[in-house]
Amino acid sequence: MYKRYIKRLLDICISVVGLIIALPILLITAIAVKADSKGPVIFKQKRLGLNGHEYTIYKFRTMCVGAEKQGVYSDNKDSRVTRVGRIIRAASIDELPQLINIIKGDMSLIGPRPPLTYHPWTYDKYTQEQKRMFEVRPGITGWAQVHGRKDVEWNKRIELNVWYVDNVSFILDLKIFFVTIFKVLANADNENKGETAVHNASPLGRETAVK
Repeated sequence: MYKRYIKRLLDICISVVGLIIALPILLITAIAVKADSKGPVIFKQKRLGLNGHEYTIYKFRTMCVGAEKQGVYSDNKDSRVTRVGRIIRAASIDELPQLINIIKGDMSLIGPRPPLTYHPWTYDKYTQEQKRMFEVRPGITGWAQVHGRKDVEWNKRIELNVWYVDNVSFILDLKIFFVTIFKVLANADNENKGETAVHNASPLGRETAVK
C-alpha cells in the first residue's frame, strides 16, 4: 500500500510545497549560475529510471559546458566546476530542480540514485538481480547515499539499492530523509575519492574499470 500509492502521494505533496518554499533560493541560484559562466542554467542529462526506462534529469549546472566529455568523476579540485557550482554543490542546491522530476513521475524523494545510461555500465550489462534496483522510482537521495554517498563502489551501491527495494517502508524513508539532511548540513561523503565503478561481469570475466 505504502510503496504503491502513499509514497507517490507524499512525493507529490512534498515536492509542490518544497518548490514553493524554495522558490527564492531557486531564483537566486538561477541568476547566479547564469551570471557566473556561459551556458544554460539547467543541466539536462539522460538517466535510467523506473524499469530501466530513460528519462531526463534536471539539475542546476555546476560545470562548464561540455565538461562531461572529459570524464564522469569530479572532486573539489576539478577545474571544470564553476565558482557558483562549488557553492551549490556543497549545499546540494544543484539537486533542487529534481523536485520537478518527482512531480512529473520520473523520480521519488527517496529511492536509488539514478545511474547514467552508460555508467557504471549500460542497462543490458546489469545482472537480473542488479536490475531489481529499477523496480522503484529513482530518488534524490537513498539508502546507498546515507551509507557512503559518492565514496561507495558501484557493485556495493547496487546491493544497497536492491536491499532498499526489498525493505521500503515509511519508517525507512523517514530515516533516510533525516540522515540525508544531517549529511548535507555536514557536507559528508560529498566528494568522489576516485573511481567507484568496476564492472566484474564483462564477457571475458575480467574486471573492467569504468572511468
